[in-house]
Amino acid sequence: MLSVDLNPKRKRENPLLWVFEPLERDPGYSRERFFNMQAAWLDGLLYLAVASGEEPWNGLLVCTSHDRQAGLLREYSALVPHPVLGKWLYVSQSHPEFETAAQDMIALARERDPRMGVVPGKRKRSPDVIEMKASSAKKKK
Repeated sequence: MLSVDLNPKRKRENPLLWVFEPLERDPGYSRERFFNMQAAWLDGLLYLAVASGEEPWNGLLVCTSHDRQAGLLREYSALVPHPVLGKWLYVSQSHPEFETAAQDMIALARERDPRMGVVPGKRKRSPDVIEMKASSAKKKK
C-alpha cells in the first residue's frame, strides 16, 4: 500500500545530518535548528551548519569570520566564501570533494580549531516592531 504524507507542513529530516555524527559523543556538542539549517554547536559556539535546499543553501557552511578565512581557504580548496553569508565559508553538496571537505571540517571542529566558531549576533528588531509592542503594552494598562 502506498503511504502518502497528508501534512505538508511536516518538516523533512535534513539528509546531511550524517556529517555531524562524529561530533555526537563530544560532551560540548549540541545540534539545533538554525533558520532553515541544522547547526552544530561546540562549547556554546556555532561551528558548522548543513542545509539541503536550493543553491547556495545545499551543503556545509563553516561558521567563521572574514579575518579568519584566509588560512582555511588556502588549506581547503573546496571551500569558498558563501555567496549570501560572506563571512562564512561553504562547500556545496554537489562539489566532487564534498564528503572529504565535510570530514576535514568536522575534524577541525573536534579539535576546536581557532579559525572556526562564532557567537551569532542577536536578531535585531525593526523600530516598527518595537513601537507596535510598546503601543500594545500601553493599551493593556
